[in-house]
Amino acid sequence: MFRRLLVAALAALSLPALLSAPVQAAPQRTAAAVFPAEIIGEDFPDPDAFEQNGTWYAYSTNNGRGHVPVASAPSASGPWTIRGDAMPGGPSAGWAQPGRTWAPDVYANPDGTYTLTYTAWHKASGRQCIGVATATSPLGPFNPVGSAPLICPLDLGGAIDANTFVANDGTRYLVWKNDGNAIGQPSTLWLTRTANNGTTLAGGNTALLTSSGIIEAPDLVQRGSQYLLFFSGGGYTDCNYLTSYATSPGLNGPWTTAFRPLMTTGTFDKHICGPGGADFVGDKVFVHGWVNGSRHLYVADVGWANDYPVVRGSRVRYEAERGTLNHCQVRANAAGASDGKVVAYVDFADSWVENSVFAPVTGGYTLHVGYANGSGATASHGLVVNGNNQGSVSYPVTGWDNWQQSSVQVTLNAGWNTIRLTKGDLYTEVDYLELQ
Repeated sequence: MFRRLLVAALAALSLPALLSAPVQAAPQRTAAAVFPAEIIGEDFPDPDAFEQNGTWYAYSTNNGRGHVPVASAPSASGPWTIRGDAMPGGPSAGWAQPGRTWAPDVYANPDGTYTLTYTAWHKASGRQCIGVATATSPLGPFNPVGSAPLICPLDLGGAIDANTFVANDGTRYLVWKNDGNAIGQPSTLWLTRTANNGTTLAGGNTALLTSSGIIEAPDLVQRGSQYLLFFSGGGYTDCNYLTSYATSPGLNGPWTTAFRPLMTTGTFDKHICGPGGADFVGDKVFVHGWVNGSRHLYVADVGWANDYPVVRGSRVRYEAERGTLNHCQVRANAAGASDGKVVAYVDFADSWVENSVFAPVTGGYTLHVGYANGSGATASHGLVVNGNNQGSVSYPVTGWDNWQQSSVQVTLNAGWNTIRLTKGDLYTEVDYLELQ
């Protein structure tokens, strides 16, 4: 957007006010974004994790470590130790064969036992189906239950990726996927009630989400006001794999898919390649990503912003025009801008735009500001975080309606924070803020 002489003249008239403004304290030193930590530096895909009595346990899809590799650690961040094969005898010999034992889910039962729900290779059909096993220790050995799979809809391509969900009222379910992708059909994420520590089915199947593309690895979470159904999408074999989610006020829907995926290779600035298979455990999320041909295990902090997930290190976008504005205005129909609107005319001593952003934990973050600067020289905005000066944001020349990003480091408190951009040098329009 081209500036007019009138704007420059008005800005010049405000100079005395700028000169008389109180001197602000020097900005505090801040740290950069914190990305998920790699906690198992070898193949450990499709993770499932839980904590019990001060020890964390994690399980993965089969690899050279066994049918169901298991690891333990004193904390979510480690150090993690591979403890061997939790199901050394393999899947049920009555219906399955070794070689494709995937996506284990282990749940600690109220009676002190443990139930493992797993995906295995169905001998009769060659498809994947879901079986169950039990043990008296989280390290195993888990022994298969029954001579037939627990869930095996062959007409729908089989079943994979079971995950235990226990609602706040104590009702126990499995959420799982029919493997329609294996037969060129749509896939659905289903919810099925279970009994007897998850070893038997107790009700019909409820369809949650259906897709003609890849939708898999479901993980269902109940927060105070809603249910969140996390899932992976894209091809798991490369960096296009991602994690998204849908929300609903009830288990019967309707389900609304998030506008943007929660975790992608891009939202992590390529620090994880293909973040998928996510398992959310309280304020942590475990996710795998490709490293030199195998999928390593990572953990990240999670915060819940009004019951919506925010993963530390994964970019979250806040549209500037949806914030609070003072002596500036929203410009609609901004060509190429995010959501088509921007904040313009942050041109006066009392001009500012303020957005609320959410931080999962206290610490350092990277703030990315989408902007366009057609002033002819580097411009800036003052940066005020929670009422405290944290320096400024500089904007190299881009031309109007040529949207780029400028990044600075900020220190935030756990929970909601305010970020205010104030009048600085020359003129810049603000498209959005991304917190990472």
